Amino acid sequence: MQGIENKVVVITGGSSGLGAETARHLVWAGAKVVLGARRLDRLQALAEELGLGAESIVQTDVVHLDQVQALVARAIGTHGRIDVMLNNAGVMPLSPLEMLRVDEWNQTIDVNIKGVFHGIAAALPYMKAQKSGQIINVSSVAGHLVSAGGAVYSASKFAVRAISEGVRKELKPYNIRSTILSPGAVDTDLPASTKAEGMTQAMQAFYERNAIPASSFARCALFAISQPEDVDINEILFRPTRQEF
Repeated sequence: MQGIENKVVVITGGSSGLGAETARHLVWAGAKVVLGARRLDRLQALAEELGLGAESIVQTDVVHLDQVQALVARAIGTHGRIDVMLNNAGVMPLSPLEMLRVDEWNQTIDVNIKGVFHGIAAALPYMKAQKSGQIINVSSVAGHLVSAGGAVYSASKFAVRAISEGVRKELKPYNIRSTILSPGAVDTDLPASTKAEGMTQAMQAFYERNAIPASSFARCALFAISQPEDVDINEILFRPTRQEF
């Protein structure tokens, strides 16, 4: 797509699923990608697949600000700028509140909310200096609707939308764009983070019935990135055609 070639895009959660597929599409479109994720072996395999050098991957846990800052610093050191920060890393450990799976609640907050803040904190100083950039945050259909068993996950994804709107309103003086991508059921590893008895089976069945390929997300991301600088795609909400929720 026009408007993507040579853009420098940093992706968290870039070793599999939505992040990996978006990286593939971006490389095919001529972008320069720098990928962060916890699983270094998967990052290395993806880099080899895409013909990327070791400088394009950084082992990154978004729970830790210094690791996200190191990821962005790698992009700056390698390419001299950052055009897009895609805060994609996320977890989805669904469970009814009465199960009191508090450790999973805290994990969801740490990854899905704090991880987004850390991505913004890492990228923002460079984007302010450039007076350009785009921050893309991943919410969900669950950031618009709450289902039984999904209160904590939905809370995190509602928060992502609130954070993104704050970015949109506050950073206009620096010409920084803000995009929210809110997918429905997409075929990734995300449902595997649901471990609660009963919820695991329900999620597997739901995704088997409904899920669409990760390329659907990648195309939405590339559409938002490809727009000219005076066009700010603020939110894309999409689902499988057959998904009711």
